[in-house]
Amino acid sequence: MTPNFRFAVVSDLHIALPHTIWNHPSRFHLVEVSIPAFESVLEHLTQLDLDFLLLPGDLTQHGEPENHTWLQQRLEKLPFPTYVIPGNHDVPVIEADSQSIAFKDFPQYYRKFGYENTEKLYYSCELLPGVKLIALNSNSFDTQKQQIGRLDEEQLQWLEQVLSSVKNELVLVTIHHNIIEHLPNQSRHPMASRYMLENAPVLLEILQRFGVKLVFTGHLHVQDIANFNGIYDITTGSLVSYPHPYRIFEYHQNQYDKSRLQILSYRVESVPEYPNLQEYSRQWMSDRSFPFLVKLMTLPPLNLPTAKAEELAPTLRDFWANIADGDAVFDNPNFPKEVNHYFQKYSAISSSGSPTLVDNNISLLL
Repeated sequence: MTPNFRFAVVSDLHIALPHTIWNHPSRFHLVEVSIPAFESVLEHLTQLDLDFLLLPGDLTQHGEPENHTWLQQRLEKLPFPTYVIPGNHDVPVIEADSQSIAFKDFPQYYRKFGYENTEKLYYSCELLPGVKLIALNSNSFDTQKQQIGRLDEEQLQWLEQVLSSVKNELVLVTIHHNIIEHLPNQSRHPMASRYMLENAPVLLEILQRFGVKLVFTGHLHVQDIANFNGIYDITTGSLVSYPHPYRIFEYHQNQYDKSRLQILSYRVESVPEYPNLQEYSRQWMSDRSFPFLVKLMTLPPLNLPTAKAEELAPTLRDFWANIADGDAVFDNPNFPKEVNHYFQKYSAISSSGSPTLVDNNISLLL
């Protein structure tokens, strides 16, 4: 039997020491709270009897050496093991520049957090007796040295070799990019596709063939649980974006070999300089939403005229905050029918029309 165990997931920390913070008028990330928010989470997690912690990428604001160093040193002080993978913000360039570390240097910072072999940006390890972690690197570069989300052939072959050697173990996979759609038409949408792994179908086929059911992702900055043929892609929102969430998981197996994963979601409610963090952060996101909403509505499939999109955008100012919160339901009967129908597709509604509020707190029978 697989042992019962408890672990946490905190995603997209975007750790930024104060002197490294840069500003941009359309930035949704409230990176100013990255360190105090993480400290608040750790204060909670260290009170629990955790077996391990997963950090599925975007550990730093933009791959700054000093931010990687700060996080490395902070993780060393934790009373439980921590396992990390790189996000697109952690390794934004192949060669080091004045701001960011080199792509190949990421493992050097995290030797104690999964990367015993610093020659690869992916690894597998035993978390507990009978429980294996496979940590994948979904960051790659095209021929123009532009970053893309993709698993290369070498890594896919390695993955098959690892999975073929698994004997009576529970396998947990973590990867930064989403492998199952969390948004309507995510893999083909011009704004959302970059959050998907380009060759997700290839990875899904391998995972399904070997009976892997649990995958933990980040990148999208929303609370969502998606399922495809028995595989769950559990994506956790960003610690520096509303609603500043993190998750705690409890795995249970009974004497009949029936297993269950209980998922509980929490939010950072306040930090010293932001005592009303939830309210402030939601307002921050809504106030910056106008350009995003206009772009969303003028692109396919809506293709609205700019003037019409600008007219409707203020009514939708909380749209992305509600998506990020998870379990959202949308209905704007005063909108044009096709526009209302489009946004209803983002709702947590089953095919039968009933609410399916599963994104934050649920118990999954595996």
